[in-house]
Amino acid sequence: MSLDNKVEELVVGLVSVSDRASGGVYEDKGIPALREWLEAALVTPFRVETRLIPDDRASIEQTLVELVDTARCHLVLTTGGTGPARRDVTPEATVAVGTKEMPGFGEQMRQISLHFVPTAILSRQTAVIRETPHHAALIMNLPGQPKSIKETLEGLKDADGRNIVGGIFAAVPYCIDLIGGPYAETDPAVCKAFRPKSAQRPKDPA
Repeated sequence: MSLDNKVEELVVGLVSVSDRASGGVYEDKGIPALREWLEAALVTPFRVETRLIPDDRASIEQTLVELVDTARCHLVLTTGGTGPARRDVTPEATVAVGTKEMPGFGEQMRQISLHFVPTAILSRQTAVIRETPHHAALIMNLPGQPKSIKETLEGLKDADGRNIVGGIFAAVPYCIDLIGGPYAETDPAVCKAFRPKSAQRPKDPA
């Protein structure tokens, strides 16, 4: 790719919400799982901002605001704190800092997880857009387990590689386009990003 057509770097915030992991009781597995998946899925330049924080609504809200408004993330992925327990307040914090709710992401995550466990109906993942006058970002709540993170992001395939249920990340690059972020491309073998033909850019032959 020529220097004149340099691709803008996608900035992704990765937030693990856990009292025990943030307190050093056990090693956090959410952020490494997210980073590993992104490294496999994205084929355009990106960098990550990571935060490991407790299950505290004020801390979650402050972290999300800082990642979008100050660190200028285009996408923020959280993991943990989305169940029905009293300390699970990630969805409430996410909705509080958002300017638009994007409920379809949470609905699709539950559809995927319900293929494995009936308790997926207890998950409360959601997504929002946070907008400021000069910037916007998509914030999504993901499950806490690495296996579930991978399944919800890339979806489910049969033995022949055909999609059974689409993963949520297929819609993320186009969503980022629509809110003014950089053009991100994925490896179709991991997750094929979907865009209308009118929004697709020609491949650089170089």
